[in-house]
Amino acid sequence: MTTSKKVRKAIFPVGGLGTRFLPATKAMPKEMLPVVDKPLIQYAVDEAVAAGIEQCIFVTGRGKGAIEDHFDYSYELQDTLEAKGKKDLLSEVLAPVRTPGAITYVRQQEPLGLGHAVWCARNLVGDEPVAILLADDLIKSGRSCIAQMLDVVEQEGGNVIAAMEVQDEHTHRYGIISPGQKKGAITEVNSLVEKPAQGTSPSNLAVIGRYVLQPEIFDELDRQEKGAGGEIQLTDAMARLIGKQPFHGLAFDGERFDCGDKLGYIEATLAFGLGRDDLSDGVRSIVKSAYQSL
Repeated sequence: MTTSKKVRKAIFPVGGLGTRFLPATKAMPKEMLPVVDKPLIQYAVDEAVAAGIEQCIFVTGRGKGAIEDHFDYSYELQDTLEAKGKKDLLSEVLAPVRTPGAITYVRQQEPLGLGHAVWCARNLVGDEPVAILLADDLIKSGRSCIAQMLDVVEQEGGNVIAAMEVQDEHTHRYGIISPGQKKGAITEVNSLVEKPAQGTSPSNLAVIGRYVLQPEIFDELDRQEKGAGGEIQLTDAMARLIGKQPFHGLAFDGERFDCGDKLGYIEATLAFGLGRDDLSDGVRSIVKSAYQSL
């Protein structure tokens, strides 16, 4: 079974306030926090582009201009680097820039939840399936997580969400899958529960910030129904598609870091630093030194 249309577009909800990283995020979008030398949002966009996504849609809010600037030309900086013969740095500066029209922006005027942020992009997506990536969830993998998910869409049709097992005591932090039949890394989704109360979770298989959804998701979001936390939850809208369309979770091949959490952010910086040929020896030395001083 295959989806009728190619997944060409991706939504990046980047309108959040980033309160868990104050005061750093007082004047800088949380999505611009660097992991080594690239901001979180660039990792997410690179992942989408590696999967063949053609158009990136940013759902922004007030004070997010730095994101737009990052994916645009910086002529003064480029001219300076070129004049000094710093071609490697110039290449790095130009890397985030996409072709005209490949990145678009829409404003989420009120922070009414993830479902509301996705709904704000409805007119830019139209009647097409769409990928959704949350920059806070940084995924380190050999092959793009979204590319892995698109393989499942091609194979099974319908909707696919990224899933991972979490500790039982953490299930109340996530949308949780009630699982059906399992086929390798693919699990049928029987239902979804957003942040279940402790001890009531149907499984420990959690939804993380990667989704490939059919356009009917916008019909469900049009209802503007509020769920957990008084917000319009994407999980609730997805749950209403189950039984109407194929719905699967993928235990993707890769490691996920919760960069919306300070410890998760530190862990990601270490992991990505250790993965760099130019930094791994130095990072390993720092970690060993710190370990000995504990």
